[in-house]
Amino acid sequence: MRPRRPGRPRDDARESEILSIVLELLGQSGIDGVTFEEVARRARASKRTLYRRWASKQEMVVAAIKAGPAAGGKPDPIDTGTLRGDLLALLGRLEATMDAGSAVSLTILQEGLRDPELCQYIEDSAGPTGARLTETVLRSAVESGELPPDADPFAYEEVAGAVLMLRKLNGLTTDEAYREALVDSVLIPALRSGVDASQHGIFSGRPTPVDPAPIIQ
Repeated sequence: MRPRRPGRPRDDARESEILSIVLELLGQSGIDGVTFEEVARRARASKRTLYRRWASKQEMVVAAIKAGPAAGGKPDPIDTGTLRGDLLALLGRLEATMDAGSAVSLTILQEGLRDPELCQYIEDSAGPTGARLTETVLRSAVESGELPPDADPFAYEEVAGAVLMLRKLNGLTTDEAYREALVDSVLIPALRSGVDASQHGIFSGRPTPVDPAPIIQ
């Protein structure tokens, strides 16, 4: 029996070209616009070629994010030693996430609201993006006594990403001084309040949906 011939070696330049097309589609049409058919058409490749590289649309999108907005590999966990420092580091990470390929990054964050599974996949594979209060940051703050044991991440996940996105869309500053003011005057007091929001923040990966309007008969 003849030994099996190895497959064609992966062409890094070609893969980079394909992932650029994926990012372009994300910026133009959002997640819905990214299909194997459309990527193959624009890249002048076969769908089989794409499936050899990525088993699912999620894998292909995350690969594009890693090659673009999250280039440089998965960031290190955040652990500055203080809650304030960790929150500022998270906001800095979120700022970088939004600025890296700005339109695409904003699209990714927005699409994550519609697709919690994709949102979680991005956080696990290319994150943390800074849009969420990570479990390690929350646990460290509780263990150090900076937050009460029943601290609710709702305040960070509802406010941080939303206000930074809104300000960017309106051309307003989100610089270091602004982020410090946000942490000191809004986020830390809210996290320390001990109030149980009983719902999930917008960037939690599972935001509370709108209840359907009752049908009036």
